[in-house]
Amino acid sequence: MTSVVSAKRYHSKVEVRWSDMDAFQHINHARMVTLLEEARIPFLFSDDCPTKALRSGCVLADLHVKYKGQLRHEDTPLDIAMWITQLRAVDFTVEYEVRGAGAAPDSPPAVVATTQLAAFDIDTQRLRRLSQAERDYLALWTA
Repeated sequence: MTSVVSAKRYHSKVEVRWSDMDAFQHINHARMVTLLEEARIPFLFSDDCPTKALRSGCVLADLHVKYKGQLRHEDTPLDIAMWITQLRAVDFTVEYEVRGAGAAPDSPPAVVATTQLAAFDIDTQRLRRLSQAERDYLALWTA
């Protein structure tokens, strides 16, 4: 997996595994959700990222996935573009556009998705406020 930053969108290249395919040779829905998660890891949880503390406390509050085209194993690596569409005190929403390998960046995405993530304190089992450093980093990616 490789990652690139461009115009307020974080791009991750994610490899499609043969096991990600369903009986119709499309990427299975559950596997697509996993591929979105794999793209999100370098965006939010890498060691040099101000949001790395979310690795020890972040919950998925909401998820929406819309399929506008098919993606197959031949479309690997997927280009998954991500940015922030909502930033609040304890949570934020990541929006995604997924395109197959070689697709033009301005071409229609095959998949669009959103995930609402909330900062969570494992010790107290409660939501926590995002730190100023976390908010500042996320604000860099707000569309």
